[in-house]
Amino acid sequence: MTEVDTERLTRVIVDFNTIFIRLPSVQRFNFSTLSVLHTLSRSGPLRLTDLLATEQLKQPALTSLVAKLEQDGLVRRRPDPTDGRAILLSLTPAGQRVVRSRHTNRVAKLSQLVDQLTDAERAVLAGSIDVLARLTELAEDA
Repeated sequence: MTEVDTERLTRVIVDFNTIFIRLPSVQRFNFSTLSVLHTLSRSGPLRLTDLLATEQLKQPALTSLVAKLEQDGLVRRRPDPTDGRAILLSLTPAGQRVVRSRHTNRVAKLSQLVDQLTDAERAVLAGSIDVLARLTELAEDA
């Protein structure tokens, strides 16, 4: 069995994420705003309680943030068709554009960095994509 230095892997992932989330972008939003927008983009319409489970905010702060996002035209509320008492949150077309724009910008910036790697480094990175995707799946299932 191949040993993995999970201590180093953790540090490298944290360092990479810190740099990756701070890649310059045309639009500036705080981390909590971006996290909510990206979660809604990936997960589709969610109840506030479901969003609380993914975001590192207390309910009053998240409620306030969602109200601001709704006021800014990035998120909309609508009744949950399965439970009329509940509200579903989803991205508006403007919110979707923010997420797409940031993704496109990050792809371009990351491509510039990847272009600076050697052929051997790019080969290792290419082989790591499926492994990182699998780790993400395992984390989501946990």
